[in-house]
Amino acid sequence: MRVCFVSRRFFPAISGMSIYAINLLRQLVAGGHDVTMVSQYYGDPARALVYGGGPPPPVPGVRVIGLEAMGEQDGGDFERDIDAIVATIVREHTVQPFDVLHAQYGYPTGWATMIAAARLGLPCVISIQGGDGHWVGSCCETHRLAMVRVLDHAGALLIGGESFAGEVHDRLGTARDRFTIVPGAVDTGHFTPASDRADADDGPVRFLYHGRVDRRKGVLDFLHALPMVAGDWRATISGIGPDVAPARALATALGLDDCVAFTGYADYDAVPALYRTHDVFVSPTYAEGFSNTILEAMASGLAVLSCYAVGVVDCLRDGDNGLLTQPGDIPELAAALTRLVAEADLRHRLATSALAECRRVYSWDAVGRQIMAIYADLGGHPQAAFDTTLPRTPCRFRADPHLL
Repeated sequence: MRVCFVSRRFFPAISGMSIYAINLLRQLVAGGHDVTMVSQYYGDPARALVYGGGPPPPVPGVRVIGLEAMGEQDGGDFERDIDAIVATIVREHTVQPFDVLHAQYGYPTGWATMIAAARLGLPCVISIQGGDGHWVGSCCETHRLAMVRVLDHAGALLIGGESFAGEVHDRLGTARDRFTIVPGAVDTGHFTPASDRADADDGPVRFLYHGRVDRRKGVLDFLHALPMVAGDWRATISGIGPDVAPARALATALGLDDCVAFTGYADYDAVPALYRTHDVFVSPTYAEGFSNTILEAMASGLAVLSCYAVGVVDCLRDGDNGLLTQPGDIPELAAALTRLVAEADLRHRLATSALAECRRVYSWDAVGRQIMAIYADLGGHPQAAFDTTLPRTPCRFRADPHLL
């Protein structure tokens, strides 16, 4: 089967979408499929600071096509980039026809891919991920209509968990049976525990925040909580994002410079070693699609502290395979961090339970097979025509398109 996968972000951009994409691409190639990936990217250095930028690197066995998001970088003109995505898919299909199109994110990539699929008479699969499901469509009438039409008309909609499907249903009215639950997954061969984990009990407990440095991920809440955490600890904040400067300034204002390290961009191949040098993964997020970093931390043998948030409650249970606090409750977060410093047995029990579940449930082999079966089921069911006209209304994401 010839598959065209359309990605909103890919390496060197650091994002859950990049991680999802690379693992799915590897599964498709291993399954014998002929794969082309079309991925957007930032070329503007200032915008690249948020996620990382530059053309996507080669992927073994995959034809990789990078599309610089020229419109997005020029005043949030998503429509211009949608036209470029559609034109690229049509051009590639003309050279060697595709059998199925699959997009990450409902808008703009999913919308563009659906237009191309309808034009070419191909089946279309769309993965609803992260902020795409949380807030795209709450920003303006343009994006609300686009998301509703994607959700109503795509050949198949993949989503990471029941809580996330429920949020999208409540916000945009999508019937729950439109979604196919495809949980997040992790490469448990790439992410493995440290062999000397038990020896870490002799020193400070090492907290790790890794991912996009973004207040919506709770990084500022984490910093606010740290001065209230008793015991011997150190913390690392790894990653880039829109709130690196505010986070650094807050750490200084709170007197944390001697115990909090900001390590910046981490290449994906270097991330397993980063996890293995820490004890507790801290993700006080407000919402997820399905957190790749939480799964990576579980697979790496870390205890995990997160929140009762959409996309988290599908994989973590408080006191069983992690600790959960209410999003935004800084005193509760500080108390949970203090417990994890003081109670080595608790850290080890949570980490052991999480690792076993991760190896048993969250396998990319199983997820890859599930997605390939969806492709096969859609064979002979081309994308139906739908209304592609949208009003152009004011939208907060045009000024800050990287937040979409």
